[in-house]
Amino acid sequence: MKPIPIHAFNPGPYTGEGNWTWLIRGRVTTLIDAGTGEPRHLAAVEQALDGAALSHVIVTHGHTDHASGVTALAARFPAVRFLKMPWPERDGRWPAPWEPLGDGSVVPAGDDTLTAIHTPGHAPDHLCLWHAESKTMFCGDLAQKGTTIYIPPNLQGDLLAYLASLERVIALGPVQLLPAHGPVIDDPDRVLRGYLEHRREREEQILSLLRGGESSPDAMVIRMYRGLTDTLVPMARESVLAHLLKLEHEGRARRSGDAWHIIEP
Repeated sequence: MKPIPIHAFNPGPYTGEGNWTWLIRGRVTTLIDAGTGEPRHLAAVEQALDGAALSHVIVTHGHTDHASGVTALAARFPAVRFLKMPWPERDGRWPAPWEPLGDGSVVPAGDDTLTAIHTPGHAPDHLCLWHAESKTMFCGDLAQKGTTIYIPPNLQGDLLAYLASLERVIALGPVQLLPAHGPVIDDPDRVLRGYLEHRREREEQILSLLRGGESSPDAMVIRMYRGLTDTLVPMARESVLAHLLKLEHEGRARRSGDAWHIIEP
């Protein structure tokens, strides 16, 4: 399996330099993630196909930068199939004849198969695609080299689920992660364990602020994230909220209106 990276040409404050989609050529030519319908992406997909028929598109999760391109792809490649794990509240935003994938679904891709691994946290429907023979994983937004992953509670992001997903992928022992953003990750164990440690450190920061009497997520953002641009402040607030919700679930914090308080043993 020799996947071809194809850029989606969608840079922005939430997408960085933009997405990578991955084309796997062969008997069942497969595109992983749909981009946003940018004409340059469609042209690049067509060029990489080099006359081959695109069989299906597997979408790792229903965020705009991964799923919204299905409409344009369907128009360009009318026979293509679209597969993803259902997210009923969101899938209707981009009408497509979605075919459902579940945890453990085995999907033909190229001349081989991929196994869908449900890795919620960043999104409730998030899937990674696992090629066991090469220990390669198409990891969507599970990981991105050089930065952490955004967990948005306002879009059903769940930090507890994300941490469990990291542990699950670590246990598989991948040797390479092919992400939707940033470069290929050739040291998955180090990167994923680094995420776990980073989240532990953030949690300790938040617990320390709660113990000191800080109760506002907005104030916590100011204390924890120095020099943020205005466009990134909402993301930082969501990250703090994700940690607070985890602590609430574990019975270590409680909220009263917009204020949060620690629960000590």
